[in-house]
Amino acid sequence: MAHDEHHEHLVKEIAEQFEPVFTKSPHGIYIYLDDKHKTCNKKFAEMLGYKSVADWVANEYPVGDVSEADQEKVINAYGEASRNLKASKVFASIVRKDGKKIKVNIIMAPITYKGEVFVIHFISEEK
Repeated sequence: MAHDEHHEHLVKEIAEQFEPVFTKSPHGIYIYLDDKHKTCNKKFAEMLGYKSVADWVANEYPVGDVSEADQEKVINAYGEASRNLKASKVFASIVRKDGKKIKVNIIMAPITYKGEVFVIHFISEEK
Protein backbone atom coordinates (compact mmCIF):
# COMPACT_ATOMS: atom_id res chain seq x y z
CA MET A 1 0.00 0.00 0.00
CA ALA A 2 1.36 3.43 -0.92
CA HIS A 3 2.16 5.83 1.91
CA ASP A 4 -0.51 8.34 0.78
CA GLU A 5 -3.17 5.62 0.65
CA HIS A 6 -2.12 4.54 4.15
CA HIS A 7 -2.50 8.10 5.44
CA GLU A 8 -5.86 8.57 3.73
CA HIS A 9 -7.07 5.38 5.38
CA LEU A 10 -5.83 6.62 8.77
CA VAL A 11 -7.61 9.97 8.36
CA LYS A 12 -10.87 8.19 7.56
CA GLU A 13 -10.46 5.93 10.60
CA ILE A 14 -9.57 8.77 12.95
CA ALA A 15 -12.59 10.76 11.74
CA GLU A 16 -14.77 7.78 12.60
CA GLN A 17 -13.17 7.47 16.04
CA PHE A 18 -13.69 11.16 16.79
CA GLU A 19 -17.21 11.37 15.33
CA PRO A 20 -18.89 11.81 18.74
CA VAL A 21 -16.52 14.68 19.57
CA PHE A 22 -16.94 16.20 16.09
CA THR A 23 -20.74 16.23 16.33
CA LYS A 24 -21.25 17.09 20.02
CA SER A 25 -18.48 19.61 20.71
CA PRO A 26 -19.39 23.30 20.62
CA HIS A 27 -16.01 23.93 18.94
CA GLY A 28 -14.92 23.88 15.36
CA ILE A 29 -12.45 20.98 15.21
CA TYR A 30 -9.92 19.72 12.76
CA ILE A 31 -7.41 16.91 12.89
CA TYR A 32 -4.29 17.42 10.83
CA LEU A 33 -1.43 15.22 9.73
CA ASP A 34 -0.31 17.30 6.73
CA ASP A 35 -1.83 19.56 4.07
CA LYS A 36 -3.25 16.59 2.18
CA HIS A 37 -4.25 14.39 5.13
CA LYS A 38 -6.70 16.15 7.38
CA THR A 39 -10.34 16.19 8.42
CA CYS A 40 -12.67 18.53 10.26
CA ASN A 41 -16.14 18.77 11.68
CA LYS A 42 -19.03 20.53 9.99
CA LYS A 43 -18.85 23.41 12.50
CA PHE A 44 -15.29 24.22 11.47
CA ALA A 45 -16.04 24.04 7.75
CA GLU A 46 -19.04 26.35 8.21
CA MET A 47 -17.04 28.73 10.44
CA LEU A 48 -14.70 29.28 7.49
CA GLY A 49 -17.49 29.57 4.94
CA TYR A 50 -16.94 26.22 3.22
CA LYS A 51 -20.02 24.44 1.87
CA SER A 52 -18.97 21.10 3.33
CA VAL A 53 -16.25 19.22 5.16
CA ALA A 54 -15.12 17.79 1.79
CA ASP A 55 -14.64 21.33 0.44
CA TRP A 56 -12.32 22.22 3.33
CA VAL A 57 -10.45 18.91 3.05
CA ALA A 58 -9.85 19.64 -0.65
CA ASN A 59 -8.07 22.90 0.27
CA GLU A 60 -4.41 22.16 -0.49
CA TYR A 61 -3.10 25.15 1.48
CA PRO A 62 -5.07 25.21 4.76
CA VAL A 63 -2.64 27.57 6.50
CA GLY A 64 -4.03 30.14 4.06
CA ASP A 65 -7.18 30.12 6.22
CA VAL A 66 -5.09 31.83 8.91
CA SER A 67 -4.44 35.55 8.55
CA GLU A 68 -0.99 36.16 7.12
CA ALA A 69 0.11 38.02 10.27
CA ASP A 70 -0.67 34.95 12.43
CA GLN A 71 0.52 32.14 10.16
CA GLU A 72 4.00 31.84 11.66
CA LYS A 73 2.79 31.47 15.25
CA VAL A 74 0.17 28.90 14.22
CA ILE A 75 2.78 26.93 12.26
CA ASN A 76 5.19 27.09 15.22
CA ALA A 77 2.49 25.87 17.62
CA TYR A 78 1.68 23.01 15.24
CA GLY A 79 5.39 22.11 15.13
CA GLU A 80 5.59 22.06 18.92
CA ALA A 81 2.57 19.76 19.05
CA SER A 82 3.67 17.40 16.27
CA ARG A 83 7.40 17.19 17.02
CA ASN A 84 7.65 17.91 20.73
CA LEU A 85 4.20 16.60 21.75
CA LYS A 86 3.45 19.88 23.50
CA ALA A 87 -0.12 21.20 23.62
CA SER A 88 -0.73 24.92 23.37
CA LYS A 89 -3.29 27.67 23.02
CA VAL A 90 -2.91 30.31 20.31
CA PHE A 91 -4.93 33.43 19.62
CA ALA A 92 -5.17 34.18 15.90
CA SER A 93 -7.40 35.50 13.17
CA ILE A 94 -8.76 33.20 10.53
CA VAL A 95 -10.01 34.36 7.18
CA ARG A 96 -13.32 33.07 5.88
CA LYS A 97 -13.79 32.30 2.22
CA ASP A 98 -15.69 35.61 1.90
CA GLY A 99 -12.63 37.49 3.23
CA LYS A 100 -14.09 38.29 6.66
CA LYS A 101 -11.58 37.88 9.51
CA ILE A 102 -12.63 36.14 12.70
CA LYS A 103 -10.63 36.25 15.94
CA VAL A 104 -10.32 32.77 17.43
CA ASN A 105 -8.74 30.72 20.18
CA ILE A 106 -7.01 27.61 18.87
CA ILE A 107 -6.15 24.81 21.26
CA MET A 108 -3.73 22.34 19.67
CA ALA A 109 -2.90 18.98 21.16
CA PRO A 110 -0.93 16.04 19.82
CA ILE A 111 -2.70 12.72 19.41
CA THR A 112 -1.35 9.47 18.03
CA TYR A 113 -3.14 6.94 15.93
CA LYS A 114 -1.53 3.78 14.58
CA GLY A 115 1.97 5.16 14.93
CA GLU A 116 1.32 8.58 13.35
CA VAL A 117 1.24 11.87 15.24
CA PHE A 118 -1.74 14.02 14.37
CA VAL A 119 -2.62 17.37 15.90
CA ILE A 120 -6.19 18.04 16.94
CA HIS A 121 -7.29 21.67 16.88
CA PHE A 122 -10.25 23.03 18.85
CA ILE A 123 -11.30 26.44 17.52
CA SER A 124 -13.66 28.86 19.23
CA GLU A 125 -14.56 32.34 18.10
CA GLU A 126 -13.60 35.19 20.40
CA LYS A 127 -16.68 37.16 21.40
